[in-house]
Amino acid sequence: MQAARMRFVQYLRRGDLAKRLGLLSEDQKSLVEFAGLEGVPSDLKTLIAQDPNLEELAKKAEKQPRLEVNDDVTLLPPITDPGKIICIGLNYQDHCDEQNKPAPKEPMFFSKFNNALVGPQDNVIAHAASSKIDWEVELVCVIGKVARQVPKSQAMDHVFGYSVAQDISARDWQKERNGGQFLIGKSMDTFLPLGPAVVHKSLVPDVYNLNLKTWVNGVEKQNGNTGNLIFKLDDVINRLSQTITLLPGDIIVTGTPKGVGMHRTPPEFLQPGDVVQSEIVGLGKLCNKIVAP
Repeated sequence: MQAARMRFVQYLRRGDLAKRLGLLSEDQKSLVEFAGLEGVPSDLKTLIAQDPNLEELAKKAEKQPRLEVNDDVTLLPPITDPGKIICIGLNYQDHCDEQNKPAPKEPMFFSKFNNALVGPQDNVIAHAASSKIDWEVELVCVIGKVARQVPKSQAMDHVFGYSVAQDISARDWQKERNGGQFLIGKSMDTFLPLGPAVVHKSLVPDVYNLNLKTWVNGVEKQNGNTGNLIFKLDDVINRLSQTITLLPGDIIVTGTPKGVGMHRTPPEFLQPGDVVQSEIVGLGKLCNKIVAP
């Protein structure tokens, strides 16, 4: 197992009271447990902050037991307590086009709270406060080391890896209520399925050539490519780090391609019983059921 194959995952085994850290297989059917490895923490954020030698960690992992991912294993968000969740709106050209809006001249930054985080197979609550709940598959960038006033040329050195998010959005709260601020519409409980793993950047040869898709009840709704990102990651990290110090384990949710429910004809919104699948090829797949409160 090489460092380049590292797909970090957090999980619980049946009866666990504390999360565990391991490596997920590419097919998401098994994982290697880190439990018992000296000096290896039980959560990914702490591991990233330690700036581990991944080659040495990979060698240790080769001797660890492999566990089948089944009903006795619950996959958690690969990072459960990021210091910051920073999101970018209108960051795909085709998403701007479907709204008949010009591409922004500067990134549109907003945030979500940690309470929105759920795992890759967890349920999403259709909160009664909203009647316009929508989907948005997104690439997530995980920060690997402290970034403060980082030049664009060095920005990617501060990236640890990538993951998949489904940025669930209450469009009525985002667009019509709360004075036009995004926070409540984006931060309702369970509104950020994340995972299944954080894939180390060495496994992603070209982060700007990743296909990303959403299906609702098996019907394809979004089909895009990260090559259409308007503001690339080096630009985003450079801009943010001029005024906000980025820390290990912080996550940047980078925007969504066209095909969201709000801009379909007629508009479509999620209802209890719907199943949303989100995939970025090479990074993994989420499957989340929408449930009543």
